[in-house]
Amino acid sequence: MFKTIRQDIYSVFDRDPAARSVLEIIFCYPGLHAVWFYRIAHWFWVHNCYFIGRFISHLGRFFTGIEIHPGARIGNKFFIDHGMGVVIGETAEIGDNVTLYHGVTLGGVTWDKVKRHPTLDDNVVIGSGAKILGPFTVGKGAKVGSNSVVVKEVPPNATVVGIPGRVVMEEKKADDARPDLEHGKLPAPEAKAIACLFEQIRALEKKVQELTARLEESDRAAAEQTAKSSQGRKRA
Repeated sequence: MFKTIRQDIYSVFDRDPAARSVLEIIFCYPGLHAVWFYRIAHWFWVHNCYFIGRFISHLGRFFTGIEIHPGARIGNKFFIDHGMGVVIGETAEIGDNVTLYHGVTLGGVTWDKVKRHPTLDDNVVIGSGAKILGPFTVGKGAKVGSNSVVVKEVPPNATVVGIPGRVVMEEKKADDARPDLEHGKLPAPEAKAIACLFEQIRALEKKVQELTARLEESDRAAAEQTAKSSQGRKRA
């Protein structure tokens, strides 16, 4: 237990440059408090004390603004940055070294009592406001951009953006690589599409200019030929 608590604390140091001391992290990080509330609630849940588990989870939501169902399964070094508005459903599964930003939802899409929430593999990073909806897997090392809505499988080491979420980049990354989500470096699919359209327009304009030049040259040649024919008839 103490090893897990230590890992939770130092995961904040690893992923938040604003963290200055252990004391500050223990008392001033609601994301960390929510994880600790969850770990206590989950212990009661797996020991069939469902009401106590839900009540402790409810207290955690009240104090932190983060709702984690005690039935969810969460690995080590889990970090919620800021955290307000994060919702993690009952059948969600989260691997090690995963990072969520505020406003993230790991939600379900059915009322049936089945696996209905997503599974996040190790080293996944989910940007603020993103919604991951359904019982599919977000692969190891994948990144989801802010405010994206993901409703289908995400390959390992892929970057997903948009509504609905689309894979815009896949890259190989070492297993021990540090997770990050630099939004300024994420590709913009709409911008790419617009850039492609402009390239096509420029190519078409060039083609039109070439065809217009050929047509004008053909017209001049035809006019010269007509003039020569007319002069020949006059001499005759």
